[in-house]
Amino acid sequence: MIANWHKEVKILLATQAMVDLKSFLRQQKQAKKIIFPDSKNWFRAFEITPFDKVKVVIIGQDPYHQPGQAHGLSFSVANGVEIPPSLKNIYQELHADLSIPPSSSGDLSHWAEQGVLLLNSVLTVEKNTPGAHVKMGWEVFTDGIISLLNSEKQNLVFLLWGAYAHKKNALINQNKHLVLTSAHPSPLSANKGFFGCRHFSKTNAYLQKHKQTKINW
Repeated sequence: MIANWHKEVKILLATQAMVDLKSFLRQQKQAKKIIFPDSKNWFRAFEITPFDKVKVVIIGQDPYHQPGQAHGLSFSVANGVEIPPSLKNIYQELHADLSIPPSSSGDLSHWAEQGVLLLNSVLTVEKNTPGAHVKMGWEVFTDGIISLLNSEKQNLVFLLWGAYAHKKNALINQNKHLVLTSAHPSPLSANKGFFGCRHFSKTNAYLQKHKQTKINW
């Protein structure tokens, strides 16, 4: 499915970094390491949000590392799973910004279906070990995706929350796209600039200005 997202994806998947990553993941499975999300969901963000539908990109770092949480979309958890603290804060800011009551579900698939690419920079993680798959090759692929979106599309909105996401700014042409940055929604930093950022209303205002349908957050 991911190979059909854009012709350039086949080139990204064939890089040496991805060959090495596949070998690493195979070794992890052979060592009986538990990897999240399930392999069928590694590329779920691309399956739900086709290339030609992308309007907004929200960049996370790596998936949730507790059982049952990660399902292939950054910041999102499957319906019925307890809402993580960062997502609770996202919902709090959404409520303050657009008066949308916090959802009882942490599943953000309805955002993805409207063109919000929920992209983690690293697409896998070892159980109970955050950051375990950082610098194992995923970043080459996902940076390639960001660069592809930057060059091939116009008037996207990139939401960069936290210092890690801010680094992706270097891949984005701000003359073509809107980049909104803030602190991370984590409880450790949300009070340092995430609360009050109003990124959701700003995103919709930009989309409407450029003749695109706003997101029903």
